[in-house]
Amino acid sequence: MGKMIAVCGSPNSGKTTAALKLAQEIYWLKRTSVMFLSPDLNVPCMAYLFPNGKDSELYSLGAVLDKTDIYSEDVLRQTVNVKTMQNLGFLGFKLGENRYSYPSPTEDKILQLFAVLQENCEYTVVDCTCDADDLFSSLAKRDCDAAVQMFTPDMKCISYYASCVNQFLLIEDKRIKVMNTMNKDIYAPTHETEAHFKGMNFTLPYERGLKQQMITGTLSERLGNCKYRSEIEKLAKAVV
Repeated sequence: MGKMIAVCGSPNSGKTTAALKLAQEIYWLKRTSVMFLSPDLNVPCMAYLFPNGKDSELYSLGAVLDKTDIYSEDVLRQTVNVKTMQNLGFLGFKLGENRYSYPSPTEDKILQLFAVLQENCEYTVVDCTCDADDLFSSLAKRDCDAAVQMFTPDMKCISYYASCVNQFLLIEDKRIKVMNTMNKDIYAPTHETEAHFKGMNFTLPYERGLKQQMITGTLSERLGNCKYRSEIEKLAKAVV
């Protein structure tokens, strides 16, 4: 049975990027099957992970969830791969899809998908949304083997967590706290934020190469050697 890792946190804390890079490093660390799963319908991940991909080569998580029953073949048929990492799969929604494109999945359907993924993949990294009503993310946080909780050194992050305490009660005993330095500011209250949240397990530094990947639409590629990737490697070793 494969392991499931939930990446969650405050809005704009770099969850998706961190989840993606974590999935890549687990793949290289373990040389095994890894799935990056994004249930976000507000910003469908296929649109920015593969902006230059042909529509015929991009598939949708919605097509899997729309099935009466979910089988391994359905998941594999809708999984996107890259040539350099054949056993790393990407499963999410396509450009133009939204919450009206498919019926809302039931708890049974989501758990069925989780079971299929854990049967076929050694590791599944779920990029959770910030929506408290998102059943997909709530179940991922509840049932995951490890949870990576993202923070940013700003008041917006502190305010979010103060208002959404109940969302994260389920992961208290299995969480790894990660500070993400999103911008290269003159001053960011990193130490003050760490003190407020009673410490961090890892800190992801600002990385210009990561910004470049976001701009050029190459996030699906592995970063070159840098401090950011070094920290992601340490995080990957912690969650596996």
